Amino acid sequence: MTERSAAVKSAWAEGLTYFAVALLITVGIFQVLQGLTALFSGELYVAVKGNMFALNVTTWGWIHLVVGIIAFAVGVGLFYGASWARGAGMGIAVVQAISQFMFLPYYPGWSIVIIALDVAIIWALANYRSDKFM
Repeated sequence: MTERSAAVKSAWAEGLTYFAVALLITVGIFQVLQGLTALFSGELYVAVKGNMFALNVTTWGWIHLVVGIIAFAVGVGLFYGASWARGAGMGIAVVQAISQFMFLPYYPGWSIVIIALDVAIIWALANYRSDKFM
């Protein structure tokens, strides 16, 4: 590999890491807002009968609120270069994606968007290069 192509690859890896940090913080905020919406305005979400993952909307609100706060905190940890944050970021993105998959019957469009963003976070953090970040 030439020196120039190594530099380009390094720039991409660094850019993807910044992207993952920004996305994790943003999706964490989205999760918090989704949780608060479920807690304070539960009638926005339609209850689906026969749903295998049927929980009441208040329970979903607390789940999304807690997961969002954790995601935001991990994103901030990544921003400051905490060594634990890469694995935690990938883990919380998986948890977010699973919770959104289970929430699909209530608000499918939003859930699909968040799942796609979580996949992007996981992919970007998997390409993380600690020697080039922050």
